Amino acid sequence: MVDRTAVVVGAGIGGLCTGLALRRQGWQVTVLERAPAFGAVGAGIALFSNALTGLASLGVDERIRAAGRVEASGGTRTSDGRWLARLDAADLVDQLGTESLGIHRATLHGILRDALPEGTTTVTGAEVVEVVAGPPAEVTYVSDSTRTTLRADLVIGADGLRSVVRRRLWPDAPAPVYVGTTAWRGVTDQPWAGEPLVGITWAPGAEFGTVPLGDGRIYWFGAVNAPEGGRAPDELSAVRERFGSWHAPIPALLDATSPETVLRNDLYHLGTPLGSYVTGAVALLGDAAHAMTPNLGQGAAQAIEDAVVLGLSLAGGTDVAAGLARYDTERRPRSQQIARASYLVGRFGQQLRNPLAVGLRNVMVRLTPPRVALRSMARYVDWRPPSETRA
Repeated sequence: MVDRTAVVVGAGIGGLCTGLALRRQGWQVTVLERAPAFGAVGAGIALFSNALTGLASLGVDERIRAAGRVEASGGTRTSDGRWLARLDAADLVDQLGTESLGIHRATLHGILRDALPEGTTTVTGAEVVEVVAGPPAEVTYVSDSTRTTLRADLVIGADGLRSVVRRRLWPDAPAPVYVGTTAWRGVTDQPWAGEPLVGITWAPGAEFGTVPLGDGRIYWFGAVNAPEGGRAPDELSAVRERFGSWHAPIPALLDATSPETVLRNDLYHLGTPLGSYVTGAVALLGDAAHAMTPNLGQGAAQAIEDAVVLGLSLAGGTDVAAGLARYDTERRPRSQQIARASYLVGRFGQQLRNPLAVGLRNVMVRLTPPRVALRSMARYVDWRPPSETRA
């Protein structure tokens, strides 16, 4: 059988998982990455059971578990430290089927990159300038002032929120929408000596969260309602101004973080769901297909699910058109449902500002048994890959 060829545009978590999934099915894969080099970018990430299940099907879960940290107990608090809900790590296993795992994004990315089989072609500094849906599909990119066109049986747009592939081939799709929130992310410089709690803290229009990482450091994030495009000369100082008076250990976590490592990003999502993730021999995946807010912690997990299902849909010499149709049918309803739910959770949580509504929300959270709350989460993280042989 002649090897089938695929071009993956984007070498983030979703793109690398796609490369792994297709290579496991015998495809020849070229991955194009816009960045000039791979570096230690990003902050932390929490991987729930569906993400870990997907990574297991790609054969990389053991390395990731070894480099991550099983999340400890935690819960939800108000800014003065009062607990609204406490969760035990054992409850996560009982209700969700497995622990969740905290890991630095750069560590996860490095493991996925190193796992790509020999023979996978990766091109950095590749600026995609044109895409033809085909079949056969074509991708034209510029690297070091040289213009190159690749023809392939399959092209995957895994190039994120501002996807070039989506703009080129889904020209009528609305642009990503600002959700009204800006977020800071950081990681402590050294391993944390205090209790490694997983937590979310709420105040009107604001949220602060923590996730322990595998190397002992703590990943933290802070989010507030804010106008789009705001920036500060010193973002860590801006975080201290907003969260420095909140309960311990938040001020100490900020003190333990170098200012130059703090990231700030406005949050966007695809407010209008796409009518299809497929056109011709091209498919969208991850944020390019269903960019969502981080409120359910499902952005990377859904990209991993996408990659696994795409690989299985194109297994065993399956016709590309039939495989992509199966991928779209399998992935679009679930990922769009989760994107919508994540947006609504943000409206109920971090974005809520009205004092009366905040008080009512807090009472509801306090009165809801933790196991009931976890069961509501299970609908999003209870996932298994479809059978390779399913029609």
